[in-house]
Amino acid sequence: MATNKNALIRYKVLDNCFRNPGKKYFIDDLIAECESILLERDPKSNGISRRQIFDDISFMESEEGWSIELNKLRDGKKVYYTYVDSSFSINNMPLNEIEINQLKSAVDILTQFKGMPQFEWIHELVPKLQQGISPEQTSPTIIEFDNNHYLKGIEYLGTLHNAIFYKKVLSISYQPFENELPFDIIIHPYFLKQYNNRWFLFGYNPERQIYNWNLAIDRISSIVETKSKYHENTKINWSEYFDDIIGVTKPVEGLLENVILHFTGKTGKYMETKPIHGSQKSSWLENQTLEVRLEVIINYELERLILSYADSVVVIQPESLAQTVKERLKAAVTLY
Repeated sequence: MATNKNALIRYKVLDNCFRNPGKKYFIDDLIAECESILLERDPKSNGISRRQIFDDISFMESEEGWSIELNKLRDGKKVYYTYVDSSFSINNMPLNEIEINQLKSAVDILTQFKGMPQFEWIHELVPKLQQGISPEQTSPTIIEFDNNHYLKGIEYLGTLHNAIFYKKVLSISYQPFENELPFDIIIHPYFLKQYNNRWFLFGYNPERQIYNWNLAIDRISSIVETKSKYHENTKINWSEYFDDIIGVTKPVEGLLENVILHFTGKTGKYMETKPIHGSQKSSWLENQTLEVRLEVIINYELERLILSYADSVVVIQPESLAQTVKERLKAAVTLY
C-alpha cells in the first residue's frame, strides 16, 4: 500500500480523470496526466509505469482505499475508465486508512508545539483534526520533542513574540538568580532563542545602549507594554549572531579561538555522531580517543558542556580554558 506524498497526488489526479465525462481516459492518458502534475512539482521526476497506475487503481477500488466503482469500457482494442456514478469523488468520502494514519501523525507532531507563540492556533486546530479520527482508530503517541511545558515564564512567550513582531517597547520586571528582589528594565525586543530547554529574549537596552541584551524568560516577573518609540535593530544579523558560540552568551570582547578537546571511550563515539558545534572537525587517535577541533568564542555554556563530560574529556587547547576547567573540577571535589 503506497503512503507517500506522490501516491496521494496520483490518487487525486486519477479521481479528476474518472469523474470527467467530457473525455475518455485510456491508461496512457492517465499516465500522462499524473506525470504532468508530478513534473510540475518535481522536474526531476522519473515518470510513472503502467504497473504503478494499475496498482493505484486497485488500491482506490479496495476497502483500504475508497471502494470506488469504475466503468472499464472498451473503445476498439483499448479500455477507458470512468466512475459508475459521475458525481462520485474521493474528496467526498470518509477518511481512508492512509489519510487517518497521516492525520494521526500530524496530530502527534502538532501537539508538541502547544505553548509556542507562533503556534497558538494549534489549540483550536488539534481538536478539529481529532474529530476526524474515531476512538477505535486512536493509538499511543510515538513521537515527542524535547520541550519543557512547565518552564517558569513560558506564559510570556506569546507576549514577547507579539512585541517583536509588532515592534513594541517593553518594561520588564526581572529578577536574576543573584538578586533578592526584581528590578525594572526597558527593552526593545528583537529576537527569541531557545537553548537547553530555556528561552532567552534579546533586545536593545537603551540605558546601557547595548543591542544584544539578554534576558532569560524564566527570570521575568511581569511585562508591561510602553508607549515609547521602538528602536529598530540596525546592528545585529540574528541569523548569524549565534554561529560562533555554543548557547546564548556572547562575551563583549570575545574572539574566535581554536579549541581542541580529547574525548575517550564511548563518549568519543557519541561526540562523533552528535557534533558540539558547526565548526567541529573530528579525528580518531590511538587508545580510542576522539580529537575534536572547534573554532568558537569561549563562553560559559562551552565550559559547562565540557564539565558535563568530566571524566571522559581533556582540554588540550587553549591553556586558559584547560586551567578554568581544572579549577572548577578541583572545586567540585571539595564538595565531597
